[in-house]
Amino acid sequence: MREGIVRLLVEAGFEVVAQAGDADELLRKALAHRPDVAIVDVRMPPHRGDDGLRAALELRRRRPEIGVLVLSQYYEEQLALDLIGDSAEGVGYLLKERVGDVEVFIDAAARVAAGGSALDPEVIGRMLGRRHPPGSLDRLSARDLDVLAAVAEGKSNQGIAEALVISNAAVEKHITSIFSKLGLEPEPTAHRRVLAAVAYLRDSSGIR
Repeated sequence: MREGIVRLLVEAGFEVVAQAGDADELLRKALAHRPDVAIVDVRMPPHRGDDGLRAALELRRRRPEIGVLVLSQYYEEQLALDLIGDSAEGVGYLLKERVGDVEVFIDAAARVAAGGSALDPEVIGRMLGRRHPPGSLDRLSARDLDVLAAVAEGKSNQGIAEALVISNAAVEKHITSIFSKLGLEPEPTAHRRVLAAVAYLRDSSGIR
């Protein structure tokens, strides 16, 4: 599968600076080359347990500026939550079956490399399915909606500030307001930024 992914990336215009056969090699090469994004299989040698995930988490800890796109055979909510941590910026989580949809996979890699986020639709759907859906977007101001639209695009706070020509403090204020108006309270098993983005995408597409 690794060779196939490399071929897809190269054909899409990515420069693949290194490949790794196990989790230790992945971490070592990622730290040495400092790529825009590292694409990681959750289950890598030597133990084929969660070696790849642990390497991804360590990479995030040591070099948070490096995007990490994790591929998993099955949906594991705790894995997604561990990976996201306090911020979804520069994080992607896809089921391996998405690799077959080349456009989706390449878009996810590009978004994570640019500092955005890319979470599998099934993962988001299941995360939402365990909770009450967020409140109506009608409560949001026009500027709140501008900020939320940028969040849904996977932009970081800095990226939103630059796109809307406002300060980082203003972005943070709007995001706090959005969480409050949508009734998204802090939860240890939820990522409010992701849930708010899903609420925006669902509302704008007419999905209920």
